[in-house]
Amino acid sequence: MGTYLDTCQSDFWRAVFQHELDYIVNALSNHNDILSVGCGPAIIEGEMQELGYNLTGLDVTAEALQGAPDSIRTEIGTAEKMGFPDKSFDAVIYVTSLQFIDNPEKAIQETKRVLRPNGDILIMLLNTNSQYFEEQTSNPESHMSSIKHTNLGEMERMVSKYIEVKAEYFLGIMGEEIFENSDPGTAALYILRGTLDNQKI
Repeated sequence: MGTYLDTCQSDFWRAVFQHELDYIVNALSNHNDILSVGCGPAIIEGEMQELGYNLTGLDVTAEALQGAPDSIRTEIGTAEKMGFPDKSFDAVIYVTSLQFIDNPEKAIQETKRVLRPNGDILIMLLNTNSQYFEEQTSNPESHMSSIKHTNLGEMERMVSKYIEVKAEYFLGIMGEEIFENSDPGTAALYILRGTLDNQKI
């Protein structure tokens, strides 16, 4: 786990996280209580806490949460069975974590349950059609090689059964270069965003 944390602290990954942080903060500027599912060492979440958000991080093991800042509340548990009361959060975020969850549909059902009325969901998916993803998954030591769900269309349709979302491509990564990009072939992320519709079954 130490090696993973060291990797996260590299200049390259800190730059990636900064782009992701800026996107999330811009999208959720009107929210306060936020749940991050599959947060790991919660680097982005710690930065959000410093900006005034009230963050809760959820991950499956204490090892996964190792290194998470003391300033954020962390809970050990699964996305498919969250230990939170109904309507606990203004927003729920998945920062490249949903594709690694065994049953993402159950996770989205739980997400809907813990969201407050008019709560937002923001899901950052790895763009599995990108050159960046191909490069990462060609390395067996990359955490991306353990991805469980690679069909972006299926993921979007599944989420849309419960919460209406809009999608966009975001963030170009070519080697060590990081740049603004919305091209489906080169953007590293595919982002789904939506607001809870209480009429949607």
